[in-house]
Amino acid sequence: MQGFPVAKKGQVVGLLGGSFDPPHAGHVHISKTALTRFELDQLWWLVSPGNPLKKRGPAPLKERMQACRAMVKHPKVQVTDIEVRLQTRFTAETIQKLVRRYPGVRFVWLMGADNLDQFDRWQDWQWIIETVPIGVMARPGDRISARMSRAARVYRQHKLSGRAASVLGQQEAPSWCFINMPMSDASSTAIRERGEWQS
Repeated sequence: MQGFPVAKKGQVVGLLGGSFDPPHAGHVHISKTALTRFELDQLWWLVSPGNPLKKRGPAPLKERMQACRAMVKHPKVQVTDIEVRLQTRFTAETIQKLVRRYPGVRFVWLMGADNLDQFDRWQDWQWIIETVPIGVMARPGDRISARMSRAARVYRQHKLSGRAASVLGQQEAPSWCFINMPMSDASSTAIRERGEWQS
């Protein structure tokens, strides 16, 4: 395992959480788009020990970390096992501890539009959106349902236009931005179903 990543006061750091079981080109595509559109100084992949919303456990963390490092080669993207180090299981816990550990760093939580659709099922989801700005990226088939989701409706007055995406990291929460991006239909589930990743 590695140490905690380094971030300086004033930097904007995007957080992309997930099981990465396995990582794929879609994760890289989302990361590169987020770095550019949200003008992030860094982007951290938070490779989770497990997803509380999924019944089936992922492949061993060490294997997923190795696969992630092999998949993404970008100077601004760091693959981390930070949730293991922080001993957190839920996103809200992770954000709470990161904000405490990195005073002055501006974190942006990143998610695909499919996650916004079910965001209100996450533990302390309202606390999350009221603590860090959120960048939402469109994925195939999820645009309409995400825009009609409970989270999108409750916080519609705090939504930035896609044209303002570059300033998201400077905004006070609650603030969120939905961007359309060139589609990638790569899916961890599909890769597992094709037998290309054993867990």
